[in-house]
Amino acid sequence: MMNVCFQCGMYRADKIIDPAGPYAICPECGCKHAFLMLPLLIVSGASCAGKSSVLQVLLGKVDDCVLLDSDILWRPEFNQPEQNYREFFETWLRMCKNISQSGRRVVLFGAGMGVPGNIEPCVERRYFSRVEYLALTCEDPVLEKRLSGRPSWRQCGREPFIKAQKEFNRWFLEVGSKSQPAVKVIDNTDEPLEETAARVADWIREKSKN
Repeated sequence: MMNVCFQCGMYRADKIIDPAGPYAICPECGCKHAFLMLPLLIVSGASCAGKSSVLQVLLGKVDDCVLLDSDILWRPEFNQPEQNYREFFETWLRMCKNISQSGRRVVLFGAGMGVPGNIEPCVERRYFSRVEYLALTCEDPVLEKRLSGRPSWRQCGREPFIKAQKEFNRWFLEVGSKSQPAVKVIDNTDEPLEETAARVADWIREKSKN
């Protein structure tokens, strides 16, 4: 586990990062160790924008990266909006950091992951050479239709939820695409799933390069 110092045994996520190695340096004893500093790729979007569907299409086809859905680690204790879900984001970055030590880049699919303001301030963010952001979007009527068509147990057809997802969808277009770092936007309103997946795969290949 990279956050535990190999020399003094102290747990410090906030190791000093020296990009020249790159090295992670223990603030307690000064021990430094080399690690792989790879890019992290994030695919985001509002609910029903197509994240999970694209992920399912790409599994097994983009085999030089590890593709993961951020929902698999969600637990009730992460539901801390007053802290901007910080622990959830830190946990995922820590997971991705350790996976990337195998030499394979991680592509993380998740809604809130695609907001740079949620990721860039994290302590664990410093272990990546860069983070690339992509968001899937669609026009509001299409998004509403997709949300309303989900099984009732998911409670996605409620008006407050639909309204919030429309606002999030527009955020990527109006704010995220102009932020620093910018979020690349792919509109899949009238596009077959396979074509959207192919565009996401092309983006992954392009951004996986160091």
